[in-house]
Amino acid sequence: MMVMSAAAPRTGQVIFLNGTSSSGKSSVAGQLLLVLDRPFFHMSVDAVNGMRGRERTLELSPDELAAVLTRTRAGFHRAVAGMAQAGNDLVVDYVLSERWRLLDCLAVLNGLDVVFVGVRCPEQELARREKARGDRQPGQAADQLRQVHSYGSYDIECDTTTASARDCALTIKQSLDQLPNPRAFDRLRSTLQADLQTSIGPKTQTQRQPSPRPSSVSGGLAGRPADYLPGSSSPVIAS
Repeated sequence: MMVMSAAAPRTGQVIFLNGTSSSGKSSVAGQLLLVLDRPFFHMSVDAVNGMRGRERTLELSPDELAAVLTRTRAGFHRAVAGMAQAGNDLVVDYVLSERWRLLDCLAVLNGLDVVFVGVRCPEQELARREKARGDRQPGQAADQLRQVHSYGSYDIECDTTTASARDCALTIKQSLDQLPNPRAFDRLRSTLQADLQTSIGPKTQTQRQPSPRPSSVSGGLAGRPADYLPGSSSPVIAS
């Protein structure tokens, strides 16, 4: 039986891509796996949502679904932390569209090597991509845009309207050797220290979910959260 060494293991690097739905994060993540010098994992909350039982998820009420999504996101944060603490290098593809998500990530990823990357795309182009994809509720990305980049601090930024996914990945790779000090997550922890100290965790966040807007998807789905798309390959797109 293999026994882990008693020496403290190397922790992994976390390249944390933050941007709205349809901003191109997954494409950039895929290119990063190709251009980075070490093997990285691509961790996406959409993949985690795809593990949940589809039929039972479809039966949930809006309030039950909101609670499940909150637990899923909180679990995703901790899965990222666990993988990195075990020494795995990660590209994380996520949407920090709620303040509690950022606060929770700042808490559970504390002490890890996190590179915070803003993946930007203007509203008009987001709307065009949503329409072309057909698997996102119209206006979802625009709603997220108001919050996702409101935190004001990144280590690296890229814009997928002016650069290809590969070019963005190469820019990120080249920037890894000249990261700011302190890092964005450390600066945010300092700025949001009071909020981190008074945060009461994700369990209460189900009470703070924005009221779901009516869905444009037919079939009696009005009242579902905007990221609920049962027609997609994943029962819930919880970006």
